[in-house]
Amino acid sequence: MKKTLLLATTALSAIMARADEVEVKTLTYAGPFVVQQPVMIDETDVNSKTFNDGSFLDASVNFESLKKGHSITTGTLPGCESGKALHLLGFTISNTSYSTVNIEVDGIKSYQVYLDDKQINGGYSQLQPSVHNVVIKYLSQPGQSDSATIKIDGEKLLVGELNSNTKRPYNIYDVLNAKSYSSVSISPNGKYLIYKTRETATGGAVTNHVYLKDLKSGNVIEKRHYINWMPRTNKCYFVSKNDGVKTYSITTIDPATQAENVICTNAPQVQFTISPTEDYLIYSVETEGPKEKKDVFEVIEPDDRQPGWRKRTNLYKYDLKSGLVQQLTYGHHNVWLNDISCDGKYILISKSESHLEARPTTVTSLYRLNLENLKVDTLIDKDGFIASAQFSPDGTQVMVSGSPEALDGIGKNINANQTPSMYDYQLFLSPTINAGADFSPRNWKALTRDFNPNVQSFIWSKYDGQVYLNTEDKDFKHLYKLNIKTGKFKYIDCGEELLESFSISDASNMMAYYGQGASNSDRLYTMNTKNSAYTLIDDIDKDRYKSITLGKCEAWDYINEKGDTICCRYYLPANFDASKTYPMIVNYYGGCSPTSRTFQSRYPQHAYASLGYVVLVVNPRGATGFGQKWSAAHVNTAGKGVAEDIIGAVQGFCKDHSFVNSKKIGCIGASYGGFMTQYLQTVTDIFAAAVSHAGISDHTSYWGEGYWGYSYSEVSMANSYPWTRKDLYVDQSPLYNADKVHTPLLFVHGTGDTNVPVGESIQMYTALKLLGRPTAMVLVDGENHWILDYNKRIQWQNSIWAWFAKYLQDDSTWWDSMYGKKAL
Repeated sequence: MKKTLLLATTALSAIMARADEVEVKTLTYAGPFVVQQPVMIDETDVNSKTFNDGSFLDASVNFESLKKGHSITTGTLPGCESGKALHLLGFTISNTSYSTVNIEVDGIKSYQVYLDDKQINGGYSQLQPSVHNVVIKYLSQPGQSDSATIKIDGEKLLVGELNSNTKRPYNIYDVLNAKSYSSVSISPNGKYLIYKTRETATGGAVTNHVYLKDLKSGNVIEKRHYINWMPRTNKCYFVSKNDGVKTYSITTIDPATQAENVICTNAPQVQFTISPTEDYLIYSVETEGPKEKKDVFEVIEPDDRQPGWRKRTNLYKYDLKSGLVQQLTYGHHNVWLNDISCDGKYILISKSESHLEARPTTVTSLYRLNLENLKVDTLIDKDGFIASAQFSPDGTQVMVSGSPEALDGIGKNINANQTPSMYDYQLFLSPTINAGADFSPRNWKALTRDFNPNVQSFIWSKYDGQVYLNTEDKDFKHLYKLNIKTGKFKYIDCGEELLESFSISDASNMMAYYGQGASNSDRLYTMNTKNSAYTLIDDIDKDRYKSITLGKCEAWDYINEKGDTICCRYYLPANFDASKTYPMIVNYYGGCSPTSRTFQSRYPQHAYASLGYVVLVVNPRGATGFGQKWSAAHVNTAGKGVAEDIIGAVQGFCKDHSFVNSKKIGCIGASYGGFMTQYLQTVTDIFAAAVSHAGISDHTSYWGEGYWGYSYSEVSMANSYPWTRKDLYVDQSPLYNADKVHTPLLFVHGTGDTNVPVGESIQMYTALKLLGRPTAMVLVDGENHWILDYNKRIQWQNSIWAWFAKYLQDDSTWWDSMYGKKAL
């Protein structure tokens, strides 16, 4: 008996040449699984079907059993003497470029074929670039054996065993299904650790777990959905909803004894912060503002278009002993908590308000509130450039993060003709807080004025008095320590290229953190902050990467015409051969942040490289993490300078690396990077294909229509407006230069994008269609600025890869299979 299956798969072009027919010689086998005919109550079922040998094949067999199977060669297959039995045969097909494959199974009388756990009934099946599992489930008769021949016909295929040691390329499922950490918190005494993990299953189901671990023994004490530390007593707590009322019970756990104790039965059912003295909670209450009619309504200011903008928050205090609720703030401006002093007597609070008539259009005030008498000290009044604040360990000073223009610009370190980037965060230290303190900006101290990294977060240690900073440091995220007394910074090696999150013990020299690198996923550590010695605690996804091969990632710098060093890096295919030439894809930053060394990013460079591309990442002028003068190059340039850096870096890289096919270079960027993709095509012809995700085509329409258009323009177009700077808003907009575009340009966009509205892609796409230029547009229904839905993201990613394959690899098969020509 013969059965033919046609599979639309992908091909591993770098490994094997065309093979018209490949016979599968080695298989993984599991079985036998003896089956019996059921008791025949009737001759037919409810659908008038009779029971036959094919009915046995419908019995479920766990394919996981193949993991413990053994290798066999094709020919005479195993049978079963004792009765009818099911058996499993498995092998893999690995491919990295689109192809059609014919699988021919000959000699087996009764069988089913499964591809990646889905039964194949003939016809075509479309697969993502990956390693695909093929399982043949067959039925044997008592004392009989079939003789099998399995052949595969197609281009550039690699066939292997399911359980072989052959490594496979990195693919989109490795990105989407990766295990990762989402938070980490160390106990006050540094002996225990709470960390949260996240795992996404195929199809998109997400599982979160929270673990409590004893660092000395390495044992996991608790595993829950929610758990957190009490601030002082080295106990953790969890909350549970009370039946019939909107309150929580709060229960503590002693990790040393696992003893539980309910400390509160009537806490408000909201997010809260427990005071360092552990005797009260601070929480926010949200109040609905006046509602408009649903069908016809007034918008009272630009941000009123955003859902929930009319809601306002105020702060409350809940006394754990008495249950008394004290409202702390009242009004129609949003108020939020920054910090609580160690003695529990004071809190730092912030208030925001609109300021539309001048930049910045939102201003913030910072106050110290005395909880005993509710008296307020104003520390900063209506400053639009501050972000967060913390008390010093002794509560006598406050450290504030903000952009260089905060506090009358005392932290600015730029050229005379520049405006700082509002996303380049600095640290500022207040004068000592006392009755006669003067908090005017001249009395604050700019701590990071001459420190180039961009401060992402900071913790002022209660144990050693040092300030620990997580920073954007070029395309890394590095840990630094600031000595407040000397003002000196010290870099701390934490063993990872990207420090993602960290936590510091209040009563010991222990720190916990997790991070990743350009070529590795999340790993969890502890560190002794006294000597900076770190210890690996967990490598959450290490098993996945035992079977994956990655290409090299190397740093490479480009010196531009001004003598500036442009930080770049490049990725090579796993089976790279320097004697060959490869197409290249160029990626660059969106917004103001550098394109960091994130492993599982929105644009996973290793996954692109696994498809046979060299990938070049360029961090041009304007990115944060390189110093204020560098990030200020993003302001009021609208692509100028940035474009020259990207073009120069691409040309320089091709000159230095003969393995790049300079005629087959593509580029991709998202958001502001999507704008850069479009803008680049108006000023250069070096690209053979381009992809713009959620890119800005007209600065004026984005400025007025995007939820954050006008406020983001306070960063990128500081003090410039459509009516004052036509040279920026019009002349630098790709839409008004559409006739200069000749590069095949793909637009991808979520239809629900509230940041960069989908009209930005629609209008540029329309322009190029009217001009007769090669273009396409793929819209993702309902998705916002990022494509988050699991299955939609796969289709979105495949659209991008298929576009590049069409123009950079001269293979339109993949694109045509997704978006074939339509007679309309």
